[in-house]
Amino acid sequence: MTRTAQEFQELYGYPPEGVWAAPGRVNLIGEHTDYNDGFALPFALPQRTEVAAARRADGILRLHSADTPAGVVTLDLAALDPQHPPQGAESWAGYPAGVFWALLDADLPVRGADLHVRSDVPTGAGLSSSAALEVATALALADLHGLPLTRPELAALARRAENAYVGVPCGVMDQMASACATEGHALHLDTRSLQQRHIPFDCEAAGLRLLVIDTRVKHALADGAYAQRLASCHQAAAALGVAALRDLPYRDLDRALDRLGDPVARRRVRHVVTENERVRRMEELLRAGRLRETGPLLTEGHVSLRDDYEVSCPELDLAVAAADAAGAYGARMTGGGFGGSALALIDAAAEPAVTRAVTDAFRRAGHTPPRITSASPSAGAARLR
Repeated sequence: MTRTAQEFQELYGYPPEGVWAAPGRVNLIGEHTDYNDGFALPFALPQRTEVAAARRADGILRLHSADTPAGVVTLDLAALDPQHPPQGAESWAGYPAGVFWALLDADLPVRGADLHVRSDVPTGAGLSSSAALEVATALALADLHGLPLTRPELAALARRAENAYVGVPCGVMDQMASACATEGHALHLDTRSLQQRHIPFDCEAAGLRLLVIDTRVKHALADGAYAQRLASCHQAAAALGVAALRDLPYRDLDRALDRLGDPVARRRVRHVVTENERVRRMEELLRAGRLRETGPLLTEGHVSLRDDYEVSCPELDLAVAAADAAGAYGARMTGGGFGGSALALIDAAAEPAVTRAVTDAFRRAGHTPPRITSASPSAGAARLR
């Protein structure tokens, strides 16, 4: 019996019907493109969220997390309301509760359940801890209730939970990576069609490491900044006469920018269109096995996110600058921004030196020491038992 299953039994007094897990993710390139119907290249992390679950027949939902002090959160499925999600110490429960709500809203036959959650995906680090929880919950419920849902459909329902129930207007990239990624590959995702291509990405074989530098700066995407950028992009697309910014060809970017009078809108559009182009170039290099040459794309992406999209922060900028100065091939922030994590592509032998350089830079600046690990592409969501 897994630790999560054992804890479930100790908590509820009977064994779970199963344990499901879904990973966090790192986005290699393609940031803030998903809600613009664009392209992204994420991969799943080894860190995962586990959900032990069992069905109930009384319409009651009981939720517990080993990682929060809230205790058991008890909700009535019939009373789930996007206008009143759990708050305070119980706010984490909004993510699995939102999945139940999304399934019910789609007229799918789910009843009550007992859930126990355990995760080693860092929260607030830009590594999609929320998507991991949503996808693990969705997969558990689909299995328990025999729902014939594909992985993209599960991801779409998990996204709806975060959009409509939790109130974060994210795109679908995080949930798709968590649900659909495969080991040893990055996931090329068309966020409009949900078409996927699995691109080999093996740093170890090339003598490389991809560091994840968690700045430990917590970001809050529901505070309005994320929604402002989404609205700006959608307004710019309408002004340019396209359904979404993904429909604006890279070759036409300069002419399109000339048509926009708002300098903020020009910056947002420039980021999205050039970021989609960086995804295309990254895929070409990965398929050709030219991993070291992808480094400049990472740095270009960070500059665009910092200057045009304005979602970086001093700690992220310092992590990128320190890694680049210590010999990284390239580095950039990853995730929604306003804190979270950065990536750095380095030679494997340089890991101690780069780690030390970044840590020393944070110490000199008076920042909280970063948490630095290496990442390798891992498998997506699965049933463990």
